[in-house]
Amino acid sequence: MQQTILSVSTAGAGLYEFTDRVDRFVREAGVDAGLLTLFVRHTSCSLIIQENADPDVKRDLQAFFSRLVPPSADASMSWVVHRIEGADDMPAHIKAALTQTSIGIPVMNGRLTLGTWQGIYLFEHRVHPHRRDVVLHLA
Repeated sequence: MQQTILSVSTAGAGLYEFTDRVDRFVREAGVDAGLLTLFVRHTSCSLIIQENADPDVKRDLQAFFSRLVPPSADASMSWVVHRIEGADDMPAHIKAALTQTSIGIPVMNGRLTLGTWQGIYLFEHRVHPHRRDVVLHLA
């Protein structure tokens, strides 16, 4: 069993790929077969596996979630009560609830079993920069 915590710095809302760092952890662990669990320790960001070839995918995903859950300053979000850290606070929690905070990826032959165009992303839902911790657990 191997564990580590990766820190992912963000510059605000968006998708931040860190597949290479996860892949390096798996290779260095020397485990031939197992299950890698990734868990983000925050409530206003999430983890996704998504295409990493065409940057339009990232732009479209961000646009979709911005339309689905606009900032609480938007008139359609007037029902929002939780605004302690600003207009993006509760919307970030909603987006995180709609996505996932944990991902499991099988490991075969000492490698992640991701598809050709799949990458691992931290999906930052807050407007301002943050440093996010992602726990990696390989069993």
